[in-house]
Amino acid sequence: MQVLRTHTCGELGRLHIGKEATLCGWVDSYRDHGGGLFIDLRDRYGMTQVVFNPPDTPPAIIEESKSLRAEYVVQVIGRVAERPSGMANPKLSTGEIELRVTGFKLLNKSQTPPVSPNANAQDLPNEELRLEHRYLDLRRAVMQKTLMLRDRIVKGMRDYFAELDFIDVETPILGRSTPEGARDYLVPSRISRGAFYALPQSPQLYKQILMMAGYDRYVQVARCFRDEDLRADRQPEFTQLDLEMSFVDADDVMGVIDGLVAKLAKQELGLDVKLPLPRMTYDEAMERFGHDAPDLRFGLELVDCTDLAAKSDFRVFSSVAASGGRVRAINAKLGTEHYSRRGIDALTEYVAAFGAKGLAWFRVEEDGSLSSTIAKNFTPELLKEFGIRLKAEPGDLLLFVADEWKVTCKALHALRSKIGAEMKLYDPRAMHFSWVVEFPMFDFDDEEKRWVAMHHPFTSPRDQDFDLLKGDPGKCRAKAYDLVINGSEAGGGTIRIHDPGIQQTVFSLLGIDEHTAEQRFGFLLRALGYGAPPHGGIALGIDRWVMLFAGLDNIRDCIAFPKTQRASDLMTGAPGEVESKQLKELGIRIER
Repeated sequence: MQVLRTHTCGELGRLHIGKEATLCGWVDSYRDHGGGLFIDLRDRYGMTQVVFNPPDTPPAIIEESKSLRAEYVVQVIGRVAERPSGMANPKLSTGEIELRVTGFKLLNKSQTPPVSPNANAQDLPNEELRLEHRYLDLRRAVMQKTLMLRDRIVKGMRDYFAELDFIDVETPILGRSTPEGARDYLVPSRISRGAFYALPQSPQLYKQILMMAGYDRYVQVARCFRDEDLRADRQPEFTQLDLEMSFVDADDVMGVIDGLVAKLAKQELGLDVKLPLPRMTYDEAMERFGHDAPDLRFGLELVDCTDLAAKSDFRVFSSVAASGGRVRAINAKLGTEHYSRRGIDALTEYVAAFGAKGLAWFRVEEDGSLSSTIAKNFTPELLKEFGIRLKAEPGDLLLFVADEWKVTCKALHALRSKIGAEMKLYDPRAMHFSWVVEFPMFDFDDEEKRWVAMHHPFTSPRDQDFDLLKGDPGKCRAKAYDLVINGSEAGGGTIRIHDPGIQQTVFSLLGIDEHTAEQRFGFLLRALGYGAPPHGGIALGIDRWVMLFAGLDNIRDCIAFPKTQRASDLMTGAPGEVESKQLKELGIRIER
């Protein structure tokens, strides 16, 4: 078989010196040194210096090479030679050799690229332009490195679960809409006019059915879709590693994922992760960190001071304490060196975006006393108690939020994250893996005045909490568990309900009556009645795993063809209008 190349641009080295090779790739850069031309030839495997120079290169080829420009696609044939003394490039795997051209073919020209694949990060154009010309952006080495990391992570996941006897089963993309939680993407049916499919938010119901069908270990790299507001770490279509197991409890599922974490952390990061991964309950996470996915790479924990605040003459504190709110604080160790009064004002403005009405503060002086514009509202004895509670030392900065519990959680979690980054309290390359367990079963929707599922309606309550379903559902805790990496939820799972009676009770609590339950989930309820095993599973966000393992902060950089925050594809122009004939076939009329 005839091929256009014998080697890749990252393959040649000292062992090939004196041998003939044929390379194909893109012109990354070119340098005209008078008598001949030097180009760096690039493909996804690396870069090779190619030399058009006499006596190796015929004069006609040297002349033709002078028309080469960045991103031209070429084929070069030549002899591998050692670079001249002192000219080796240790940054390249091919840096000790060069290809001296004897034959050449221009395969394709390129217009001047609006996105240069060899540009430094600070010289890159804005993201919109890069997404519009994604085919150029994907040529950048950092993008190719990220997508190759993604490939290895997915392969590592598949291999790991194959070794544990999991069966890879595909589930449907066209399913039924079950409006609970995020909005569905709907697909109209041409054959059943007026009826719609829904793209899956997850394979949740199908994988439960597989458990009831006897496939006790299922796994799938699944495409999922949610029509929701987007942000830097969220996409309307995403990929998850989805799995389900029968005859297991939460410890079994988490134990399997512990092993996966250890394997991939060692494989990709060279880390030896101690197992089992640490765990904390949801209640502990919210009290200590104000968030159900805390970043444990640094301390800066939240401290409750409500009882002390109630003793003060500072009305903001005392009124919140009297009304059942919370006064909570963090101690930014040596924070007075980092934050001036103007800096504290900026922090105050920052927490306002999370609902906080203000940010009270104290500086810890050299003698250990607390100073602030509000210090006159506190007795010296009470200030000393605050200092003891917060383990205050000279140079520390104590920051307080007084409000409803939820507001203190949101504001102080955000403040903690901001200070942790700004004061460099952790190594940004560090990785921390942990579990948060025992989430509430339900959350109360104040607008709709009803209970909603914290995870999804098929989550099982803890055995000891069954009675709370009818008595006090707000105190009911779920057999639920989230994997947390560096303060991001990297996976979430639950043990499912396998008893039809309990499932109907949960539906009723969520305002789903028997008729609606039958209409939406009748197939699941019927399957539960034919000997459903205890089962549970988890979904791991592959896009987010890649983002975290690569040390990136934008999930779009981990996906080949992502959507913008407005859920649009700038390269293809999707979503776009369709012909009226197509709409007529579907029985759809657009109202503007």
